[in-house]
Amino acid sequence: MICAVTGHRVLGKEFRRAVLEEKLDFLLARGADTFLCGMALGFDLLCGELLAERKKSVPLRLVACIPCADQSGAFPPAAKRRYDALLGSCDERVVLHERYETGCMFERNRYMVDRCDLLFAYLREGSKKGGTYYTVRYAERQKKPVFYL
Repeated sequence: MICAVTGHRVLGKEFRRAVLEEKLDFLLARGADTFLCGMALGFDLLCGELLAERKKSVPLRLVACIPCADQSGAFPPAAKRRYDALLGSCDERVVLHERYETGCMFERNRYMVDRCDLLFAYLREGSKKGGTYYTVRYAERQKKPVFYL
C-alpha cells in the first residue's frame, strides 16, 4: 500500500510525537510499505525521519517528492541538515521542477495524492486554508481515503 503524508509546517500545541509514531506503526502493520514524503518543514520532515528510523527494522520504501530542486534553499541551517540527511535515507527522489515556480508545491501535493492509496494527514481542526487543507480536499475529490493524525 502506498501512503502519502501531508501536514502543517508548524506543529501545534496539541501535537504529540508519540501519537505520530503510533499512527505510523499502525499504518505499517496494516500493509503500508511505500511512503511519499513532500519534504516540507514540520510534519513532512518528522514523518520522513521516523520512517527512515523504521527502515532499519521494517521493509519499507521512502520516496522524496520534491516540488523543486532548490526546495531547501531557504531553510534554516539545522533544517537544511535534517533535509539532506533524510534525502540520504530515501529510496527514490522525484523532482518536479528545477527551480521554484508558482504552484509547484500544490503540484507536488497532487502528484502524491494521485499516486497513493491512502493519505495520512495532520490537519488541525478548523484549518480551512493552506497546503495541507488543499491536499486533503483534493484527496477527498479523488476518492482517496484520508487517515488523520
